[in-house]
Amino acid sequence: MTSYEYKVVPAPQKGEKARGVKSAEGRFAHAIERAMNDMAAQGWEYLRAETLPSEERSGLTSTANVWRNLLVFRRARAEPASLEGRRLASAADLARGSENAPPVSGPLRLEPPPPSTDEDQSREPPAEPKTEERPPAS
Repeated sequence: MTSYEYKVVPAPQKGEKARGVKSAEGRFAHAIERAMNDMAAQGWEYLRAETLPSEERSGLTSTANVWRNLLVFRRARAEPASLEGRRLASAADLARGSENAPPVSGPLRLEPPPPSTDEDQSREPPAEPKTEERPPAS
């Protein structure tokens, strides 16, 4: 099954000048066309246009609903390697060294790994409490 990732971008709100395009509708269509072709060049497939409400501040204390035009694009995600036909080895298969058991790579580690960052390695253990030496009582 193919899974997709989606990208939503605001639709252009006004037209763009272009050679040979004279009407306002033509300029607006050119702006939409350019936005869609730019996304297609990045591997995104046009899916649909949506008009959705957006609640925005109006003044200091009030809000207003504004309708926004959005373009929705999608592209297929890279799928991980298929696990079909593979099986997990049982402990008995591993103990017998079965030919049907999948190979095990690397040693089995039972102790926790050592710290890997420089910060962890530069830490000093906490200092032991100091005891004062008293002279013998005379």
